[in-house]
Amino acid sequence: MKISLSKWVHEEGSAYAFLLPYALLFIVFIVIPVIAAAGLSFTFFDAVQSPRFVGLDNYIALLTQDDTFMRYVLPNTLQFAIIVGPGGYALAFLLAWMLAQLPKIPRTIFALILYSPSMTAGVAMTVVWRALFSGDQTGYLNSFLMGLGLMREPVQWLQSPQYLMSIMIIVTMWSSMGIGFLAMLAGILEISPELYEAAAIDGMSSRWQEIFLITIPSIKPQMLFGAVMAIVGTFQAGAIGVTLSGSNPTPQYAGQLIVNHIEDYGFLRYEMGYAAAISVVLLLMVLFFSRVANRLFASEA
Repeated sequence: MKISLSKWVHEEGSAYAFLLPYALLFIVFIVIPVIAAAGLSFTFFDAVQSPRFVGLDNYIALLTQDDTFMRYVLPNTLQFAIIVGPGGYALAFLLAWMLAQLPKIPRTIFALILYSPSMTAGVAMTVVWRALFSGDQTGYLNSFLMGLGLMREPVQWLQSPQYLMSIMIIVTMWSSMGIGFLAMLAGILEISPELYEAAAIDGMSSRWQEIFLITIPSIKPQMLFGAVMAIVGTFQAGAIGVTLSGSNPTPQYAGQLIVNHIEDYGFLRYEMGYAAAISVVLLLMVLFFSRVANRLFASEA
């Protein structure tokens, strides 16, 4: 037994030693918080008194009594996710495919240009987008439209429920070329040119046929990774509406997403148990759509 144990340590112990730091960090910062949130979701907890078990009361209240959640937050989140998720994902793939057709130097330059907004989104929202959609006459969009004579008075773009969600979608799409975009670009570049040459010899002449019959099937792992990243990024978006409008809740809840609702109850009202229940619902939504993406893009064994 000692011999087999020492042999295992010698052969495989180093691999587990390398995995140990990640495993510890994953358990401490992912597993434990998720378990704690799930436990708190069944309690009343105001961050002052000890948690008091209330069973399913938080979930029942969320689905039957929280008018704001059912009328504004959930529809806003689904609308935002349906447009930004698939839209940003399709745009990321299309741009990655287009860049793959370019020579190395211009491809690298354009990839950096497209990827940089995902790294500077917070700064850009403050410096660029809020200045662009500023509600006074000095706002770039107001100044441009008034200069053309298309309107006589400035519009409060970021405080208007009519425009806030549309602006949130535009800004998020602009900054959606993140790590999933780079993964798809790398996957396309790794496809052997011989596959396309063989397809051309067999009579395939359409670019669309190449994309759907060769490119996408060849990069299914990268497509799955990009889909999961798009789903997680879309559902965890929340700061964008608050940052643009400058308030939480957003004006007339027009840009209120589930993350904002969690912050509202958790950090403004200190109803931690109820906020935990909302976070569990958000987690279940992310898991559901991730499973759908896995069914679509997972490689068959």
